[in-house]
Amino acid sequence: MLLLAFETSCDETSVSVIRDGVILANIVASQIALHAEYGGVVPELATREHLKNLPRVSRAAVLEAGIRPTDVEAVAATLGPGLPQALMTGTRFAAAIAMAGRLPFLGVHHHEAHLYSPWISGNPPRADFAEFHPNVSLIASGGHTLLVHVPAELDHRVLGSTLDDAAGECFDKVAKLLGLPYPGGPLIDRLAAEGNPAAHDFPRPLLRDASDDFSFSGLKTSVRYLLHKNPSIASSDAGLRDLCASVQAAINDVLVAKLIHAARRLGVGWVTASGGVTCNRGFRHQLAVQARAAGLKVRLSEPALCTDNAAMVGILAERRFGRGETMSYDEEVRPGWKL
Repeated sequence: MLLLAFETSCDETSVSVIRDGVILANIVASQIALHAEYGGVVPELATREHLKNLPRVSRAAVLEAGIRPTDVEAVAATLGPGLPQALMTGTRFAAAIAMAGRLPFLGVHHHEAHLYSPWISGNPPRADFAEFHPNVSLIASGGHTLLVHVPAELDHRVLGSTLDDAAGECFDKVAKLLGLPYPGGPLIDRLAAEGNPAAHDFPRPLLRDASDDFSFSGLKTSVRYLLHKNPSIASSDAGLRDLCASVQAAINDVLVAKLIHAARRLGVGWVTASGGVTCNRGFRHQLAVQARAAGLKVRLSEPALCTDNAAMVGILAERRFGRGETMSYDEEVRPGWKL
């Protein structure tokens, strides 16, 4: 099967070409520069950019893959969750292509696509489901933090989620308190690498709670109070690095501990992680060390596949097409679609 996949759930326009589990092209047009001056994603602007980007990115993906548009045999797109108008733009564009060619069409769940992205690797990247193992998976991004049990391929159960702020949202909000530009997560990661993670003893919300849920709003509030009482604490380079390192350590401690605890409780031998937050170098190092100590094996999404991309959408769609699943061309988008 030669498949064309689209991802427009938020502020990245992405188109990918997949053939039999191999990613022939995965083009991503980022809107970070556009939204940076607003300190976050503006839905109306994101939708306009998708409208402008979709034809251009589609042509680029087809060209990079070395195929003709008429070679495409199926089309997929992210159906949800995400920004309603952004989702609608990509889904309608994809469905129109499928309708014009009388091709099968399928809408994919964005989070479910993340679940299987750790099993994509190699050069060229390909999905290696022959290596799939039952696992507990962490999805951590700017909008979501989920812990999911995946006992078999295309079979999953959500164990827990965030009760308030997502992990990535906490990173970005703390960065804003520190006067750092958007997006703040990557900047905190870079600054934290040269800081002391024990400089400030920030709370680890729900770290020892029996549930698999997360909460990060209290951590953000703790940073705000610290800065209010000590307004000059982040004015020096050393103070800023220490603060970033301490915040990052608090977030990563919770993410890693919850993931490993759930895996051991459920008796699985593997943990996986995906989503933009899992690009964080501190997280990757800490998970590797603690998983090894717990006797667990780890699969992490490649950094290029951690953030929103159409390749993971296409890989999941290909598996579902293989099971005979399709949708109508006028399928409604699902902004609040639960995993």
